[in-house]
Amino acid sequence: MAGEAAATKLGVRLKLARQTRGLTLKELALGAGCSESLLSKIENGKASPSLPMLHKLVEVLGTNIGRMFEEVDGDEGIVFRAGKRPFIALDPLRQGEGISLERVIPYSSGHLLQCNIHHIEGGGASDGPISHAGEEVGYVVAGEVELTVESRTFHLKLGDAFAFRSELPHHYRNTGKVRASIFWVNTPPTF
Repeated sequence: MAGEAAATKLGVRLKLARQTRGLTLKELALGAGCSESLLSKIENGKASPSLPMLHKLVEVLGTNIGRMFEEVDGDEGIVFRAGKRPFIALDPLRQGEGISLERVIPYSSGHLLQCNIHHIEGGGASDGPISHAGEEVGYVVAGEVELTVESRTFHLKLGDAFAFRSELPHHYRNTGKVRASIFWVNTPPTF
């Protein structure tokens, strides 16, 4: 049920952003490279977009993914307690097995950085290469992951770190059987 509620909330926010920008369903679908039917299902909470599709949608809408999952309305805090940070659950059918993003810095237009902990269940993977403006840095806090940046693939274990320009196509996967977690920071905010 929590997944359905998240899909409905995401759909409502995407539809509102589309309408605010004065775009038709067809215009947004064309701009994002998806069918009107899929976009309609996403807006109505009947389907969840993959991470690359969500990136395309928010790019056309002139916003970012964080705005779509925002839990706070302008109240900025200093301390974000364990167990009280919001999670962004991604669609397991299109996204791999159980990828979720735990917000370390809640989305706010006042932040230049974005920070999440990417939790990837065993065998899970991001859905295809993503590229966008910015810079990224990460630190593996649990498990093992395989990070691909452009055509180079790196096997990372607990304590390994990475940094790269976000314009380079990148994706990752959990190569182990246990959950892996990456403390991931990027600028500007894209999620």
